[in-house]
Amino acid sequence: MREIQDQEQLHHFLQLHQLESILYEPLRPHLSLHRLEQGEKLCMQGDTIEYLYILVQGKVKIYTSSTEGKTLILCFKKPIEVIGDVEYIRSSQVINTVEAVSPIYVIGIHHQWMHKYGRDYAPLLQFLLDVVTRKFCLDSDFSNFNLMYPVEVRLASYLLSVSFDESDSVFHEELRVSSLVDVANLIGTSYRHLNRVIRKMIEDGWVERTKGYIVIRDKQDLSELAGHNIYESL
Repeated sequence: MREIQDQEQLHHFLQLHQLESILYEPLRPHLSLHRLEQGEKLCMQGDTIEYLYILVQGKVKIYTSSTEGKTLILCFKKPIEVIGDVEYIRSSQVINTVEAVSPIYVIGIHHQWMHKYGRDYAPLLQFLLDVVTRKFCLDSDFSNFNLMYPVEVRLASYLLSVSFDESDSVFHEELRVSSLVDVANLIGTSYRHLNRVIRKMIEDGWVERTKGYIVIRDKQDLSELAGHNIYESL
């Protein structure tokens, strides 16, 4: 993660997402803009976090790990999304790992400035309340809900989520074959069953396995299989 020293770009994101009234003047000198490349982690489960982050461009993957070391995908998020809000409010460690799927930009606010300028500022508090309420209402048991879908739907949704970012027409990524064990864990299935599903998708002409990658060949049919894309439906 690197900080971007560009006030004009920061102001652009504030205007784009109508954040100017929420991140008001006293907070402005203490806002920082950061860029993460694909695969970089914004925060990791169990770590201590000192910033509240607002995702303003790109897509992130949010997943959790069990004490046995198994990892399960929870969802993918696009702007505008707040990361570290629950941890800030509860002064707790990071609940889930957040990883950049495409290049992302986030606005960071250190907790000390949140405490100093945000604790009594009603629009910011209302914004955080709305975000936290939405997360608890919509994300509760989200991973268990997703596991009710067939593996075919889970894989199609995952492939679409990691391969495309609707806000960035230039971004396109193929899935590495070497990462299929991790993918099986993330979507909650076995490596053997995942390979069976991939072989069926290859037979149907939806994807192709070539040069160490799984490449999407028919995005439309894959999208129809995924339906509303269970990992991004919220």
